Amino acid sequence: MKVSSPLPTQRLVSLDVYRGLTMFLLIAEAALVYDALLELFPEGHLLHSFFIQFTHHEWNGLRFWDLIQPFFMFIVGVAMPFSLNKRLALEEDRSKVTVHILKRCLILFLFGTGLHCIYAGKMVFELWNVLTQLSFTILVTYFLLEKGWKIQLGVSFALLALTEILYRAYNPEVPFEHGSNFGNYTDQLLMGKINNGGWVAINAIPTAAHTIWGAICGNLLLSEKSSHEKIKIFCIAGILVLLIGYGLDWAGITPIVKRISTVSFVFASGGWALLSLAFFYWWIDIKNRRKGIFPFLVVGMNSIFIYLFAEILGRWMNKMVGIFTTGAFGWLGIEEHGLFLIASFGALAAMWGLCYFLYRKGIFFRI
Repeated sequence: MKVSSPLPTQRLVSLDVYRGLTMFLLIAEAALVYDALLELFPEGHLLHSFFIQFTHHEWNGLRFWDLIQPFFMFIVGVAMPFSLNKRLALEEDRSKVTVHILKRCLILFLFGTGLHCIYAGKMVFELWNVLTQLSFTILVTYFLLEKGWKIQLGVSFALLALTEILYRAYNPEVPFEHGSNFGNYTDQLLMGKINNGGWVAINAIPTAAHTIWGAICGNLLLSEKSSHEKIKIFCIAGILVLLIGYGLDWAGITPIVKRISTVSFVFASGGWALLSLAFFYWWIDIKNRRKGIFPFLVVGMNSIFIYLFAEILGRWMNKMVGIFTTGAFGWLGIEEHGLFLIASFGALAAMWGLCYFLYRKGIFFRI
């Protein structure tokens, strides 16, 4: 039996859940849930190897947490054809939509750089935040939206090839070493410093591929192909780019390094993003399995707002909630690590509650 695809005017629930789950994991980090779990299950404990997956890999390798930013950028790309169609239907003027996109990218850039000022406690100019880089990837993807998937794919590959060439040309002997790579060099030019953790601003160039690939998928979802055909394409593409990404690493050609978004990392993480979209689309929109998705829908409806709120006030929420949870549970003799975990989950619940309140009131922040 042929399964019909959702109409272009329908809201893609699977995408809302995909976005919401990604944001839920991000606010859990801001609430210090993963820090608390790692303190409760230190190195040597059976569960430590599981919870360490919720931290970034130190350099060459791939953990689950390294996929969250690519997922976020990919999801934004998937949503772009839907939002463009909606805006064109309302505005009927492409130039007005372009102005809106330019304003949106500027606001995201300012939010991203502003967050680094808050982290530092003073005015700084740093370009390492995901929102800053997203402002670039959205802009590139927007001007490619109506160019056809072959051109879009070609541009994404060109950006990846450019990244590989720049790193190898700058330091042919050790192109991907922290402290002496091309990304560090450009950071010195742009900001006069490098990031101690190894993050680089030009990650925006290779990770634009994630947003472009997302837009290709969004256009495919809006096409007249059957749902089964769409899922088949997502799965084949996902497996193919996974093999390329891990193959480059295993062959010793280009290591998987999330902190500088090497080509192999972009392919590997992009593969997981594609397979995740295929799963959510199949499970939620095709099989119509809606049980248990509401908590993530609530978060996904105000994704940028809750990200900013969590990044700015997440630790404060943990501290404030901890005052009450320690008072309520401290008399039970629970050790410090346990109280920290309770406070972390309490802060996560409080931030989810804020999303739920906004959802119930019909308040959705848009840029």
